[in-house]
Amino acid sequence: MTGILKTLLFAMLPVSEIRGAIPVGIAYGLEPWLAYAIGVVGNMLPVPILILLTRKVLLWMNKHNILTGFSNWLNRKGEEKGKVVQAYSFWGLLILVAIPLPGTGAWTGALVASLLDMRLKNALPTICLGVMIAGLIIMAVTMGVISVGRLF
Repeated sequence: MTGILKTLLFAMLPVSEIRGAIPVGIAYGLEPWLAYAIGVVGNMLPVPILILLTRKVLLWMNKHNILTGFSNWLNRKGEEKGKVVQAYSFWGLLILVAIPLPGTGAWTGALVASLLDMRLKNALPTICLGVMIAGLIIMAVTMGVISVGRLF
């Protein structure tokens, strides 16, 4: 149970997301596909809330001068990433979430979707597909590293 819970929690965190959850799950002895499934679910749990509330929370923070620097940084980050999403719509958001690198992922995708006022019914499936693709990439890389490690 510990491996499942830690995998789920790592997937929900904004920095590690699914790219950290899958290796953690496998390290705790979970089967790769179970770690993948838990990672996808955990990574997607905060996304609807983020899409619906991020813009409102950032506006409230600016209005009340609470963490204004952080709020402005998030707005700038969202605007930068949002340019790609606006240019390519579905594909832009999908690629932003699917590439498992720092500064990408479901949290960033949800931030961008919120700042662009994307409808939940459009953004959520796109972000979910991106998380699933990122998870497959991470699982392949993790299993490759494990295989190479067994050679030595």
